[in-house]
Amino acid sequence: MKKFLNHENASKAMEAAGLTQTAVADALDVSKEAVSQWLNAKSFPRPDKLLKLGKLLELKLDELVIKEEADTPLVAFRKMKGTKTKGCHVEKAQDMGHLLRHLVPYLTFDTIEMPPVLKQPNCEYEYLQRAACKTRKEINLGHNDTVDFLHLIRRFVDLQAVVIPVLWGDKNRHENAVHIYLPDSQTTWIYLNLDVNVHDFKFWMAHELGHCLSPSLSGEEAEDFADAFAGALLFPHEKSEKAYRELKNRTSLKDKVDKLLEFAEDEVISSYTIFKQVNRYANNADVDPIDLGNRFYARITNFNKSYKHVCEALLGDSGNISAREYIDKSEEIFETPFFELLRGYLNDSGKGAGYVQSVLDLPLLDARSLHDELT
Repeated sequence: MKKFLNHENASKAMEAAGLTQTAVADALDVSKEAVSQWLNAKSFPRPDKLLKLGKLLELKLDELVIKEEADTPLVAFRKMKGTKTKGCHVEKAQDMGHLLRHLVPYLTFDTIEMPPVLKQPNCEYEYLQRAACKTRKEINLGHNDTVDFLHLIRRFVDLQAVVIPVLWGDKNRHENAVHIYLPDSQTTWIYLNLDVNVHDFKFWMAHELGHCLSPSLSGEEAEDFADAFAGALLFPHEKSEKAYRELKNRTSLKDKVDKLLEFAEDEVISSYTIFKQVNRYANNADVDPIDLGNRFYARITNFNKSYKHVCEALLGDSGNISAREYIDKSEEIFETPFFELLRGYLNDSGKGAGYVQSVLDLPLLDARSLHDELT
């Protein structure tokens, strides 16, 4: 059993008591780095320090410690902008992971070997570029080729990850994607919200691929790596170097932004992703970064509004799509076995629409429609 500090409860208690990490470290006679590692789930305090920490923060043991069983589903989120991951989000995703266990016996992978993963994944520039180059070779792409959706979908299939396309809307949620790894069966399940701009969606897919390749990471470290890997994969060093020189040759901010949006349109990825990759290249090459001013972000918003959401592009009017069409399109486009697995389990177990509602986190009415179609 693994134990971690409950970051949410500990942070709230520190804030309420006016305690910084340095103050906690001084009170417990440990280093500030040790406290930081406790709060980021990289290490766990010794029993005496844990007792003192609980007294300092006025928290009971069950409020301060999270106990994780060996087979507890491991979850990661691609979050909505500005949202924070709370304990309730983790618990809900883990509950979905427990429900996914029922589908594992219906998987029909061609091999019993473990899919390949990256060794010692980290966010150093050179490492990310090597990892991106390796992945591009595996999907038969050169440095200057554009990664398309099918490349990413096929890589998920090769890595034995089950993609679950969902229609979760574009507001009032914590997550845009959920990555669930089941340690007992060593299977990976990826929920992808289709209610999103097409340029952001490719980045999310590449982000989730980064999670698949780095199962040794967790928490913020895992999220940081997945983000950095996605950027390097979609717009690697060679593209970034070329884009940097072209942007530097533009004299006005408007011309620079116009060119950046042109790159985004060609690559079908966010212009912000390209902007970040160009400046990561600049930082690594020790040259001046590109400055586009504050108006750049307004231009991004207007640029994104001119494109359909993924659900509209793939499914048409998602508000009127039938359960049958949703299943057929998902299986065709994402090459996912999920609905076939769900059909097998529902028919063998006799489970009702409540299971569909919970495992897909859908309104009951939509779950009933899917249940009727699958049974």
